[in-house]
Amino acid sequence: MSERDILHAKLTLETAQLAWPELERHFARGDVVKVATGVDLIDAALLIAENNAAEAQAWLADGRIARAEMSDAEDWHARQPQFWAVVVAPWVLVQEVPPKLDA
Repeated sequence: MSERDILHAKLTLETAQLAWPELERHFARGDVVKVATGVDLIDAALLIAENNAAEAQAWLADGRIARAEMSDAEDWHARQPQFWAVVVAPWVLVQEVPPKLDA
């Protein structure tokens, strides 16, 4: 097993679901990075953990990752969504849990 595989497994184990109130203080410190829907949260966390600046810039440029802004916080406060989150210090990477559709 490679070091990258070990890091992937570690990040996967450290991923948890959180509600907005649990993330609010991290947002206030400017530490929240949102991961776009459809992007693998762990792949984004690996990118940050491995300090891959060139690829991170590409992901920022095409919107796969972005620093959370005040408009995001206002929206999340109003809607109170759930998030998948993982910490890659000092960042907290978050991705909204899609709402469940009633069958």
